[in-house]
Amino acid sequence: MKKIIIALFSILTINAWAQKETVQIKTTAQCDMCKERIEEEMQFTKGITAVNLDVESQILTVTFKTKKNSVENIRKIISSIGYDADDVKADRKAHDNLPNCCQNPELTGSDKKVVHPQKD
Repeated sequence: MKKIIIALFSILTINAWAQKETVQIKTTAQCDMCKERIEEEMQFTKGITAVNLDVESQILTVTFKTKKNSVENIRKIISSIGYDADDVKADRKAHDNLPNCCQNPELTGSDKKVVHPQKD
């Protein structure tokens, strides 16, 4: 019984030291395909424990372990996917490889209206 109590205390102490931070990052995500793409990539990123993109506001909320990742690195990852992340601009090559509906009209220089595909 004593060993179980010590083990539980150790686990709780270690978890208390694992500092987490939640940040909100402004992106250039356009649609549900963007949401899916960004959230999937973030879920497989070291130290990230929760992620949610609100497409309407283009705000990505990320919770991460500060010892495993940083806000700056998360912004770079978003950029490498092809989206702006606050003041970090999207990687141009990654952006240009996104589907047309996911591309930022300001970067494409296009005045045409983008039609987002309907989900079945």
